[in-house]
Amino acid sequence: MNQTAIFWPMLAQVLLVYIVYVVMGRRRHGAFRSGEAKAGQFKTRSTEPGSSVTDNLSNQFELPVLFYVLCLTLHVTNGVNYLTLTLMWIFVVSRYLHASVHLTSNRLILRSRAFYLGAVVLALGWIWLALHLLGLV
Repeated sequence: MNQTAIFWPMLAQVLLVYIVYVVMGRRRHGAFRSGEAKAGQFKTRSTEPGSSVTDNLSNQFELPVLFYVLCLTLHVTNGVNYLTLTLMWIFVVSRYLHASVHLTSNRLILRSRAFYLGAVVLALGWIWLALHLLGLV
């Protein structure tokens, strides 16, 4: 299998980060123009209106950091195969689902299910990597 295929889910995850930045910028601009928010409110998240967008942006730099490290490690160790690539794509899809719920309805049950799906899939990827490094798979 082409080891560079692992970079496509990484690029898709990076795209999600930029999408959240665009959504955040539009919502901030809209809140400022409508008078809902003053410029000073954007200094800290606690005073920012609609903080779910900034909270979601923070989420993109938490669990996904483990995803990026795993993808790069899989690439370097020639551990990319159909299973690991599928797991990484499932993780990315779970992050898109998580972000879409977080930025729209923010229904906790849906958001937490998307989060846990991604967390479990990522853990499976790390387990596979450990087995790969041990020469067991």
